[in-house]
Amino acid sequence: MATDRLQNIHMQVMWNRLISVVEEQALALIRSAFSTSVREAGDLSAGVFDRQGRMLAQAVTGTPGHVNTMAEAVPKFLRAIGEDRIFEGDAYITNDPWDGTGHLHDFTVVSPSFRNGRLIGYFACTAHVVDVGGRGFGPDAREVYEEGICVPIMKMVERGQVNHDLMNILRSNVRSADMVIGDLYALAACNDTGDRRLQDMMDEFRLDSLDEVGRFILEHSLAATLERIAALPRGKYGNTMTLDGYDEPVTLQVELEVAEDRLVADFAGTSPASPFGINVPLAYARAYACYGLKCAIAPDVPNNTASLSPFLAQAPEGCILNAQRPSPVAVRHVLGHFVPDLVLGALYHFLPDSIPAEGSGALWNIHVSARPLDPGAGLPDAEILMFNSGGTGARPTLDGLSSTAFPSGVHSMSVEATEQAGPVVVWRKELRPESSGAGEHRGGLGQIMELGPREGYSFRFNAMFDRIGNPARGRAGGLPGQAGGVSLNDGTPMRGKGTQYVPQGARLVLELPGGGGFGDPAKRSKAALADDLRNEYLSPATLERDYDITARQLADT
Repeated sequence: MATDRLQNIHMQVMWNRLISVVEEQALALIRSAFSTSVREAGDLSAGVFDRQGRMLAQAVTGTPGHVNTMAEAVPKFLRAIGEDRIFEGDAYITNDPWDGTGHLHDFTVVSPSFRNGRLIGYFACTAHVVDVGGRGFGPDAREVYEEGICVPIMKMVERGQVNHDLMNILRSNVRSADMVIGDLYALAACNDTGDRRLQDMMDEFRLDSLDEVGRFILEHSLAATLERIAALPRGKYGNTMTLDGYDEPVTLQVELEVAEDRLVADFAGTSPASPFGINVPLAYARAYACYGLKCAIAPDVPNNTASLSPFLAQAPEGCILNAQRPSPVAVRHVLGHFVPDLVLGALYHFLPDSIPAEGSGALWNIHVSARPLDPGAGLPDAEILMFNSGGTGARPTLDGLSSTAFPSGVHSMSVEATEQAGPVVVWRKELRPESSGAGEHRGGLGQIMELGPREGYSFRFNAMFDRIGNPARGRAGGLPGQAGGVSLNDGTPMRGKGTQYVPQGARLVLELPGGGGFGDPAKRSKAALADDLRNEYLSPATLERDYDITARQLADT
């Protein structure tokens, strides 16, 4: 008995060390990446896998969309490359949306790990690159072929020799070649960092393989997850959500089946695929469905292949959450980021004390292509990607978080990093008053951004925004958050999706949506209302309208 306990402690120590290994792998990518989306926002994933391609540990740094699709992608790499073509010093690559993360802008790199000449596992990582050619990062394409260059699963490096033909093809098909090629080398290098740290760990613990610790991780993770699922009430629960879409509203629908050993999210009833690039390959929808379910059911169980396996997702072929090739999918995150709130809405039927109100959901990414007004002036072109977030939904016992990315978890990019990346000026970036949904616990606030081209430049931008026509809904009597808005600084309205133009001298104004409130607004504490009023999160008029109390009455309490 004592021996078994000591062995379990020993295994847990090694498990924790594996998590440290992949965290250092991710940090190596952040330190060496060229793109601000990786370096500043953390739009990446990193993980270690066993010889069968099962994810054993993931870095805390990274997004669920990257992590969970990466877990599904690695076995595809192994099948495509073939066991007899896996060599020490290799690195494999793809950005195929249906084999990777759901769109062409993310590259996944997988590297085998050998010890004493024997294959022991794999390291994998994913990052978003600033450009893949085509129309650029936006939703206007009608087929995936228009969206950029697609690299099938293939060798980027074989036995330590870089595939320079591949690199030259990529360099010739993207706008910011140095940044893209630099990021690809950073991906391969971070896997090498993970491998070196793994070898150090195995030296320290005198291990020849990952088989024993891998078996311990997967068995205990699965058992813990199944225990949480078994405690849930059996049944089927539904939820429906309406979103802006591109040119017409989109319906997302889910039926969640709770069984003894699994949770199945079925997206039957969801709108058909769009002719524009807002479609979602199923792997990406599944990644965020599993994330939302796991957050609510087993948040403390480490994320790996085994802990993910009881969470299943399915959708009819050809619906917008199971888009088939060659559907355009460039901004698949816009709808994909709403999948957690969709499945959480179904969970709310039997876990009302654990599920937050709806939030702003999708990131308000903006891709700027800046061009000099005078082509002969010698000024460079620039491609700039910014990540920005609205407010999250209020929680059953706490307010929502302001300007915080859920579910993606990426960082909002700083003004300083944005202005350094290219010829744009951010004139304003501040919390958006009045944007939170009222409730006993209010939603998180969105933000207001105002930006424009520097002198000598104009820019076009790809809009990929939602919740302009369909704000985040509250729960348990909470009110909806404020919808988003896009305009020029002279009041000219702009579209929420698609390529648009900002001339020199004009500024683009983004008003990001707020999160929904939770609970009856009449139950909000007077102290919390006083803080909101003092911080100018709401005005006296909104206080009276939504909370039925005047500023004078509040001051007298």
